Amino acid sequence: MVPALTSTSYAVLALLALQPWTTYQLARQTERSLGWIWPRAISRLYEEPKKLVAAGLATSRPGATGRRRSTVYAITPEGRHALAAWLAEPGTGPVLECEALVKIAYADQGTRDGLLANLTALIDETTAKLRFGEMIAASYLAGQGPFQERLPLSGVMWRFLWEYHVTVLQWARWARDEVTAWPEDLSQLDVTAEFRRIVSAASDPRAAW
Repeated sequence: MVPALTSTSYAVLALLALQPWTTYQLARQTERSLGWIWPRAISRLYEEPKKLVAAGLATSRPGATGRRRSTVYAITPEGRHALAAWLAEPGTGPVLECEALVKIAYADQGTRDGLLANLTALIDETTAKLRFGEMIAASYLAGQGPFQERLPLSGVMWRFLWEYHVTVLQWARWARDEVTAWPEDLSQLDVTAEFRRIVSAASDPRAAW
């Protein structure tokens, strides 16, 4: 029985459409690209190529990574056809998953220091990702990135990830300043007035409609 294919299966198939890979090479490329938008592909990376082979969408052959024996996977014509059909279907929108935000949302059950620590960690992590994004852009502009022929698509994705992380960084810095300005005892704060002030200062999306 052929295993059911998932979005992760097709994400790995899309990488195979670029060139044949060993699982080690797939892991490195996935971390560089898919890991930013589909992290579950990394955790299931060693299962998916075998599933694609079982479905007739990929082939496998013995290979080597240095002195280490490995398996090289390549896409089949049937795989390219299936991938094109999947790509033609509209995909679902973003689903936010962030443990730090869960801890921030329920920080009133912990401590103020814990809340500030989570915001600071979010600032640090996002800053590191933006610096990595700068390095990626520089490597492509210098002609040293992989698959230079795909630069327009890479640029579109780079811009989304860049703007997303800039937004997270700006919000986390703002939130840390807000929390720092709050009184130690939140019962001294007019919570309705504070909420109204925060909401009224938010961006108006209708400007982009």
